[in-house]
Amino acid sequence: MIVKWAVALTSGFLLISPAIAAEPKPDATIKNASIEASVYLDDKIKADAALAADCLGEGRKWIDKNAVEAASARKDEPELFRDRGGYSFERKYSERSVVDDRYVSVLRDDYMDTHGAHPNSDVNTILWDTTAKKRISIRPFFTETADNGPTLTALRKAVIAALNAEKKRRGAGETATAEWYKELKPTLLKIGAVTLAPSTVSGKSSGLTFHYPPYAVGPYAEGQYVVFVPWETLKPYLTPEGAEIFAGARPKGDADEQQ
Repeated sequence: MIVKWAVALTSGFLLISPAIAAEPKPDATIKNASIEASVYLDDKIKADAALAADCLGEGRKWIDKNAVEAASARKDEPELFRDRGGYSFERKYSERSVVDDRYVSVLRDDYMDTHGAHPNSDVNTILWDTTAKKRISIRPFFTETADNGPTLTALRKAVIAALNAEKKRRGAGETATAEWYKELKPTLLKIGAVTLAPSTVSGKSSGLTFHYPPYAVGPYAEGQYVVFVPWETLKPYLTPEGAEIFAGARPKGDADEQQ
């Protein structure tokens, strides 16, 4: 019987050990009495050396900034760190879509635990031009993107309509109010973190997805929101370059995954 259990345990270990070995290792990390912080790049981002270097450079600066702040907080309130350990931070960069074999949309997801009432999270995005090897905005895809101009005013209206629909779907319609949307402005910097959504047409984008962390457009309990604006809504405002990259519909699997 002991031999059989030993074989079973050994077999079980062999079955689970590859999964343990497959745990991703951070691409940058720090751990001390004040903080534990790590940055991860997914494999698709690592495959592009310039994009990987850009993300990792930003991630290391983020780690360093939080390490300084954590050390200062520990100096001011050492008893809090004795009771609860150091601050905890994690940042993950992941590829969301590739359009026209050129434009890479990247999600940057952050987790932060700084001894508050609860941990928090954040989301931001990067649009990377593999030809120019630099970050860009969605500006080249639109004929104009002036603050409060027709393009961004129409985009804001479409975003709010999508948010209202998503809140209704979640049973959170009571927070579909102007008060929760007051920080959404018709400007590139204030309308929300944006990515090019994948499409049913290969190499194209079906529209824009906007990503909002907890507290951005609703209370913490509602979590993150991801809403979609189809390219047809954008059509009157597109440049020839923009018209070239948009086509098709949003794949159903993408909608399920994001929500």
